[in-house]
Amino acid sequence: MAQHFEVHPQNPQPRLLKQAASLLHGGGVLAVPTDSSYALVCHLDDKTAAENLRRIRQVDDKHHLTLLCKDLSELSRFARVDNRQFRLLKLGTPGPYTFILEATKEVPRRLSHPSRRTIGLRVPDHQVLQDLLALFGEPLLATTFIPPGETDALNDADEILARYQKVLQAVVDAGACPMQPTTVVDLSGDEPMVVRQGRGELARLGL
Repeated sequence: MAQHFEVHPQNPQPRLLKQAASLLHGGGVLAVPTDSSYALVCHLDDKTAAENLRRIRQVDDKHHLTLLCKDLSELSRFARVDNRQFRLLKLGTPGPYTFILEATKEVPRRLSHPSRRTIGLRVPDHQVLQDLLALFGEPLLATTFIPPGETDALNDADEILARYQKVLQAVVDAGACPMQPTTVVDLSGDEPMVVRQGRGELARLGL
């Protein structure tokens, strides 16, 4: 049965977030709020947890998973970034943008796109998730929490608990999130390519 951590959206209780971080370190899959919608997250280096995350979302290894990073200092560990790309990243972080970049060897091969060796990276602008990332101490593997066969991401913690309490270890409940997905920009080629227009405005990136 999933644990239910009700936290304040601006001043989340550290005690509850420490419990959530402990579950993640133990291989759990959690639902957490972001600046776009709720997301499923797990430990980056836990193969079983990553498989469970994909199973809950019912996506295969061709589906891009995203690394949620606390700030840009972590990005260089997991992605190859040149000066032009870094300028764009600085403009869009923290914020509702996902950037597809060439993965470094720090990213387990099973987590990057199987044919392209790329990974999605983002720095969320949500206080609860920022505090959780700080307590966890490293990036989290994530995917937008869209139920199989549906098009809209889940936005209500009570609904998530009701539908997924048997397969999640916890739900971090900070109330409703914005319902728009992130804007996805592919920076792995010669020129930036907008894959999906979402909540993040392209004008902020100069695109």
